[in-house]
Amino acid sequence: MASVNYALKEIVCKIVYYGPGMCGKTTNLQHIHQHTQPDKRGNMVSLATPGERTLFFDFLPLEATQVHGFRTKFQLYTVPGQVMYNSTRKLVLRGVDGVIFVCDSQWEKTRENLESFRNLIENLGSYGYSLETTPYVVQYNKRDLPNIAPVEYLRYLINPRQVPDFEAIAIHGEGVFEALSEICSLVLANITHKQKVGIA
Repeated sequence: MASVNYALKEIVCKIVYYGPGMCGKTTNLQHIHQHTQPDKRGNMVSLATPGERTLFFDFLPLEATQVHGFRTKFQLYTVPGQVMYNSTRKLVLRGVDGVIFVCDSQWEKTRENLESFRNLIENLGSYGYSLETTPYVVQYNKRDLPNIAPVEYLRYLINPRQVPDFEAIAIHGEGVFEALSEICSLVLANITHKQKVGIA
């Protein structure tokens, strides 16, 4: 969960992009990194696996939000999509404050989307977390392709809790910052709520 540095008066929050292989998690992070002012972001670190990459970088919002006098910093991660790297997925989720689930809109990816979503629930559970208490949003990516499922159908499968969701074409930047902005807001609201009730 969010870590507090009293010396720097800084709260660091962790946001994880989760989803099946090749759904656009990396593309999201690359777009954010490329379109954020250099003094507002850290270097992108790539932790390579044989078939995919796990990416990480610090992201400081252009207008840093204050929470009780502390500025907020967001660390953005992706998880590897392939099932064989589940131990890495689980490790990346440790201490997560918010999740963006990236759904591949293509019809033939329906099963992989469902498996990945169930895997997210399972891996969160291994730390005692759940989607009832962990802020998350859903992004329906690759909406520019011809063989895509209707958003209503994907919403029925992946978003039964009706959390905020976004249509996206991450390769062109559509829906990327919108999803990020929403999850950042939800994470900060959750932290503020926990402080009020004495949990954090």
